[in-house]
Amino acid sequence: MLGRDKGDRLDIPGRIHAKPVRRPGPVIAAVIVAVFVAMLIHGMVTNPNFDWPTVWKYLFNEHVLDGIKWTLLLTVYAMVLATILAVILAVMRKSANPVLRWVSWFFIWFFRGTPVYTQLVFWGLFAVLVPRLAIGIPFGPEFLSFNTQDVLNATIATVLGLGLNEAAYLSEIVRAGIEAVDTGQTEAAQALGMPRSMIMRRVVLPQAMRIIVPPTGNETIGMLKTTSLALAVPFTLELQFATNAIANRIYKTIPLLIVACIWYLLITSVLMVIQAQLEKHYGKGFDARPLAGRKGPDAKEAVDPAAKQETDKVNQVMMAGLNA
Repeated sequence: MLGRDKGDRLDIPGRIHAKPVRRPGPVIAAVIVAVFVAMLIHGMVTNPNFDWPTVWKYLFNEHVLDGIKWTLLLTVYAMVLATILAVILAVMRKSANPVLRWVSWFFIWFFRGTPVYTQLVFWGLFAVLVPRLAIGIPFGPEFLSFNTQDVLNATIATVLGLGLNEAAYLSEIVRAGIEAVDTGQTEAAQALGMPRSMIMRRVVLPQAMRIIVPPTGNETIGMLKTTSLALAVPFTLELQFATNAIANRIYKTIPLLIVACIWYLLITSVLMVIQAQLEKHYGKGFDARPLAGRKGPDAKEAVDPAAKQETDKVNQVMMAGLNA
């Protein structure tokens, strides 16, 4: 009969409690890494070319802070647009309508096949290509017309360029997440009489989020750094351009590059924390849990990898015993 002792392990008669083998490798690796880190820090502190006083002087400069604001706004707007389009494109790729499938495939093919810098340049020159936009009957009379430069300013052009390019990549992530959901979930929802749109919203997408969130978080962090290419539009308010403008004015490039790096690293760190919380939220129900034994706050197998591995082994042994 299977049971557990106080240590939440299988109570196996005659079990051997062997001592773990000493492994000096981690200690040696830690010493080597610590030496290299100390050398790196010493070189950065003592090297006058880094010019740390200039770094601290411009770290909270008003133009730098304004650049951070615009960088975050561009990231949020572009990702919102990309996410909406990505879900639509992924659903179109799964549609039974061949026209929708081919339209989705062409969009993804085009925007993934051309560089984002080229696309941003194109959107910056769109007003030259199409000076006037009109609303009316196709090939017929026009009811309303606009000057393209008044409608498509630098901000909108940048958001369109970044968002459309990102949607092509994000749609494949969404499609992979949707395909990862077992088809039995859809069949069970259909048996309950749910329409296809409700099945996608209520059944498929919530389960697919566990697959979608991690790469989407990576794409968001990548978008934060891709905003530095907005100069191609040209958009001259984001962080990288702000620090470059200051560097060109005072002839100190390296300190201002360090300022930009510090802020990018800080914002990226915050985004990584948010991503980890989202992964934890959408991963509920998928973590390894013991089939029997401890309950409550002490059962944290999903937090510690070693404990999770132990839980998996115990569950396998218990299931083998029950099946026998």
